[in-house]
Amino acid sequence: MSEKECAYYRTLYEVAKGINSSLEPVTVLRAIVEQVAKALDAKACSIRLLDRKGRTLLASTSYGLSKGYLRKGPVEVDKSRIDQETLTGAVVQIKDASADPRFQYPDAAKEEGIASVMALPLTVEGRAIGVLRLYCGNVREFEQSEIDFATAIANLSAIAIENARLHQALKTDYELLTAYDYTMHE
Repeated sequence: MSEKECAYYRTLYEVAKGINSSLEPVTVLRAIVEQVAKALDAKACSIRLLDRKGRTLLASTSYGLSKGYLRKGPVEVDKSRIDQETLTGAVVQIKDASADPRFQYPDAAKEEGIASVMALPLTVEGRAIGVLRLYCGNVREFEQSEIDFATAIANLSAIAIENARLHQALKTDYELLTAYDYTMHE
């Protein structure tokens, strides 16, 4: 097994361990984006989640991106062909983000030093909930082993997000039930 493959397995192990140890999505997702960026030798990584209406991808967490880039403007699905394609379940690669019409903010990408991008869907039970993006400072085409690894990470990320959402819903239901029960016994 190559050193690169060993790094993938170590990262998968760390991601799975992190998901299993915390229901705090911010903590888990921060660790995921940092670990996947480092494992794939990428400049940066981000996770964006669909809003309730499915029209905008909201910034969830990122690693390696400047605050200025993160504030470039809303990522609207209707205006971002890379995200439209990704949300259908496809892994999308862009060799040159500053020149590809599928990328919504090409000037911001150029200013940030982003050349290539790979976007992967975050899906739960066949339903897209967001996008994981890897950003590279150099022009690059990802190898199939890198795509497979990133897909596994995206799937684990979606599970972590869904687990956190379910946990929060249960917690809210429990608190409401407890409050109701308390008022009934007064």
